[in-house]
Parts: sequence; structure tokens; C-alpha cells
Amino acid sequence: MAGDGRPAGAVLAGEPAVASRASAASDTARANATRDLVALLRLAYSGELAAAHAYRGHARSVRDPGERCTIERIEREEWHHRELVGDMLAKLGARPSRSRELRAAVIGRTLGFLCHCTGWLLPMYGAGRLESRNVREYEAAARHARDAGHAQWIDCLLTMAEVEWEHERWFRERVLAHRWARRLPLWPAPPPKATIRSAPE
Repeated sequence: MAGDGRPAGAVLAGEPAVASRASAASDTARANATRDLVALLRLAYSGELAAAHAYRGHARSVRDPGERCTIERIEREEWHHRELVGDMLAKLGARPSRSRELRAAVIGRTLGFLCHCTGWLLPMYGAGRLESRNVREYEAAARHARDAGHAQWIDCLLTMAEVEWEHERWFRERVLAHRWARRLPLWPAPPPKATIRSAPE
């Protein structure tokens, strides 16, 4: 007899069914995480395109050589992130969204052009707000990668989140240095950079 009063054979007969249900639940959870990861990577892939084009125009619009150099470096880092994200999508057997890619290219180039017309503050403010969102997106992507069984990408995704955190900090500092900073409702500051590595836990 089993400890619960049932015949031992009944316990053994039920174990495969329990294991099968647990396996099915695990497979469903992994499939859902993979779906969410692909969706977020597609969003990030096109978002990096828009950002890179916008920063190219932004860099050309600023007068300070140091600011121009930093924005050009940020643009290069966005292109690099796009390359890394594109590689992940390819390994997942997924492709970027064509409609989102087209929209991102148009938006990015338009924003880059408008940087020459809107003055110094607005592009800095918009970039900082965007980078803050990017930090959260890469943290979320790292969690989805973990749950989807792609632990090999966690470090890369969190590194990108850390780079975006540095971008946000730089743009925030530029905005705060402006004489109108006290009149602007700043976007919420992201948590300390050190917390990024604890995001997937």
C-alpha cells in the first residue's frame, strides 16, 4: 500500500500522467516566453534603427564639439545593439517586422531633421526619455531569454541595458544643466545601474 492508502500500483500508474502534465506546462511557459522575447526583440531592433537615425541628425545639430562626439558614439552603440538583436532574432528563426522597420526609418530620419529646427533642449529631453525606456526593455528581454531557455543571451542583454543606462544618464545631465530644467517635469529616473544585474532573478 502507498502511504496515502492507495495501492502502490495506482501511485506508479499516476506518476507518468503527472509528469506529462508538468512537462506540458513547462513547454507552454517556454513557448510563451519565446513569443514575448521575439516580440520585444523586434521592437528593440526597429527602435535602434529609429534612434540611430535620430542621433545622426542630433549630432549634426549641436554646436559643442564634445557633445557632438558623445552623440556620435551613442549612435554607433545603437547600431551595434541593432546588430546584436538582429543576430538573436535570426537564431530564433524570426524576422524583423517590415512595417515597423519602415516606420522606424521614417521616424528616425524625421526626428534627426527636426533636431535642426527645435533647438538644443527638446532633442536632449526626448533622447533621455527614450533611453530610460530602453533600459527597461532590455531588462525584460533578459528575463524572457532566461524563461525561454536562452540563458546564453542574458549577459549580452543586460550589458545593452547598462549601456542604455549610461546614455540616459548623459542626456539627463545635459537637460539638468539647462537654465529651464527646473520648469520641466523630468521622466522618472531608472533605478541604480547596479540593480540591472539582478533584473532576471
